[in-house]
Amino acid sequence: MRLLTLVALTVSSLLFGATAHAGDGSVRVSGPSPFPAGCGETGPGTLYRNAEVQPHLAVNPRNPAHLVATYQQDRWSTFASQGVLAAASFDGGRTWRRSVPPTSECSGGTNLKRATDSWVAVGPDSTAYLATLAMTKPFFEPGSEHAIQVSRSGDGGLTWGQATVLTRDGGPSVFNDLPAVTADPLDPRLVYVVWTRIELLGGTDFTGTTRLARSTDGGRTWEPPKVVHDPGRNSQTVANKIVVRPDGSLVNAYTRYYPAPDGTFKLEAAVVRSADRGRTWSAPSKVADVTPAGVKDPETGTPIRDGSSFVQVAAGGRDLYIAWQDSRFSGGTRDGVVVSRSGDGGSTWSAPVQVSANAFAPALAVRRDGMVGVSYHDLRDNTSDPTTLPANLRLATSRDGVRWSHQRVASFDYAGAPVVGQPASLYLGDYYGLVASGNAFVPLFAMANKDQENRSDVHISRVQPKAGL
Repeated sequence: MRLLTLVALTVSSLLFGATAHAGDGSVRVSGPSPFPAGCGETGPGTLYRNAEVQPHLAVNPRNPAHLVATYQQDRWSTFASQGVLAAASFDGGRTWRRSVPPTSECSGGTNLKRATDSWVAVGPDSTAYLATLAMTKPFFEPGSEHAIQVSRSGDGGLTWGQATVLTRDGGPSVFNDLPAVTADPLDPRLVYVVWTRIELLGGTDFTGTTRLARSTDGGRTWEPPKVVHDPGRNSQTVANKIVVRPDGSLVNAYTRYYPAPDGTFKLEAAVVRSADRGRTWSAPSKVADVTPAGVKDPETGTPIRDGSSFVQVAAGGRDLYIAWQDSRFSGGTRDGVVVSRSGDGGSTWSAPVQVSANAFAPALAVRRDGMVGVSYHDLRDNTSDPTTLPANLRLATSRDGVRWSHQRVASFDYAGAPVVGQPASLYLGDYYGLVASGNAFVPLFAMANKDQENRSDVHISRVQPKAGL
């Protein structure tokens, strides 16, 4: 569920999360699949049982030791997963307790077979929220059904109530994609979920608006979804995410996919803003063009599915930052990671600055003192051996958003990752997690294993920036 290319149990069952430490010092958050063999459906596609992908992470704004994670469990090669899991830590990520929110048929929450695109948030009262997309078939197929839903946990992510359905649709002409939930760090009553609603209009025409559902009572009830931004006919927004500034205003960042005068489709990063907690929204402000080249295994040509069109956004004091994957500094031949900064609440943005010249899949966070962290993947240690694909997760940190220091966090062989989609692509996620917890940056990421029965696991690390920064 990415860019549309039309033209050419009342509470969850609690698991004991046995913490495992990898050789690189990371902590494994995921574990064996909790789902019974044969639950849900048997196809189409290959089921990668025990494979966990696409993690996201949130931190309690008043307690940096309280973290909540989510990820897809048992990924399918065709679309989505058997379900999504959550995990909570109250010691800064050193130990975890996993749980099974009722979001799909396997987890007991709905008759929708699969779930994907989970996103988590934690409010200032320690309430946790989980947004997911549940579905029966690939989008736009006849007979398909899907729902954007949000779950609430009153004990900080240990147990979860039944999901609230924000919208449910079916058929071949409508699809709601990529929900993201934000808990207001200043007001525990306010919670926001945004997503893209794509509608086919006939022929090759379509539209893809940004939709918002808002809760003003801590996720107990939700207002009907409304349009935040309409990018126009044959355009859509991609991967919307809301951040809350210190004055309570909201900034929704997204990628716009639109037709250019030359007949091609192009991408740009943009934001819309709200000064009244989501009731009304500004006209869009452009950040920059987004020009990813895509990433492939240099030896085999196998693509890596990496969410190359997604932007990531974070707020720190007066400043806002947006990071994304872009080939502008290589003349369009190779992706790196870039960052743009706004000092005026998102009205204007700096020219993109290169964080790393050979990198992909960024995640973004800002410490309370203004230090910026960007995690990313790279293939700089790759060899000519076509049977392996050595990869690294690294963390870049900066005090000014211009000069960056880099640290390796973990290394693994990407060649062992689940294979999804058409064309067949290595897949660990379209996005990953990164938060600031005290003085540390905490990345949450998926690593491929050399195990056909357990293709990937989700890990977490606490990284202290290098001395002198």
